[in-house]
Amino acid sequence: MMNVRKSKAFTLVEILIVVVILGILAAIVVPQFTRASEDAQTGNVVTQLQTVRSQIELFRVRNNGNFPGLTASVTTGNFGWDALIGANFMRAAPINPRTGTGTITAGTAAPTAAVATGDAGWIYDAATGELWANGFNETTRTWIAP
Repeated sequence: MMNVRKSKAFTLVEILIVVVILGILAAIVVPQFTRASEDAQTGNVVTQLQTVRSQIELFRVRNNGNFPGLTASVTTGNFGWDALIGANFMRAAPINPRTGTGTITAGTAAPTAAVATGDAGWIYDAATGELWANGFNETTRTWIAP
């Protein structure tokens, strides 16, 4: 009688096939995770812009068509941007995720240049009440590359 021995192990070819399949899957998935941070920043800034713009409009409606200015002035009756911060409109100034700051600078057009960390977070036109995120292109929903 002849004894036949059966091996219950994986062959080298089977292991290589599994490794190749895992490599292909990793090549597909990893780029998606690398863009996750930028996608989160984009979603965050779009939401903040919508929220702050609605609060600016609410301020205008409650103040006889006047937009908040950048600074308060007793002579002009301007309430200043700080009037938005508080229980009536916003609890805190929004933070631009790209610059890491909530500072606001005067401007009359959407930003066209890239920004660095610490630059102004927002650009605001007090005459029209328009607000833009510094370094963000709303048309393409992308950050302006340096």
